[in-house]
Amino acid sequence: RRMHPDGGAGASVMADRLILPRKLRLHAGERAVVFARGVNESSEHVLMKALIWALYLPQYPDLSVEIRIGDRYKPDVVQMGADGKPLFWGEAGQVGEAKIHALVKRYRSTHFAIAKWNRSLQPYVQIVRAALAGIQRSAPYDLIAFPADSGQRFVNADGFVHVTWADVELIRIDV
Repeated sequence: RRMHPDGGAGASVMADRLILPRKLRLHAGERAVVFARGVNESSEHVLMKALIWALYLPQYPDLSVEIRIGDRYKPDVVQMGADGKPLFWGEAGQVGEAKIHALVKRYRSTHFAIAKWNRSLQPYVQIVRAALAGIQRSAPYDLIAFPADSGQRFVNADGFVHVTWADVELIRIDV
């Protein structure tokens, strides 16, 4: 089934800006999650969370969205390990060097990912490298760029998310 030209899954486009409903149930594989858009949250931010979730679901089948894990920071997308520490932590949008540094220092074996909407990743490579400097880690740090038309391309009218690594820009910073 093809996506709606208006953005799919109940979305609409107004003045070149994607507008999502307040709550949106999306599916990837056999899983479904309700994504709730906060009062001051952009539709792009919600979509980035959904796309991170869908991209990493094969590798991390128990991913959760927007749950508190007992840390000062709340991940946008996370999978917890049996030891109570995050195995995977995904962030959509703005993340500063201080937050990156604090998280990678605290969770040295956590696979991190930051997603950006329609942006070059090159400026963020330097920010992440600076935050990682001097910290011994055993997991990668991914930077992902989603294209501006991601809502139209990767979410169909029935709310199924179909996105692959070939569809996005990925820079992996290995340890």
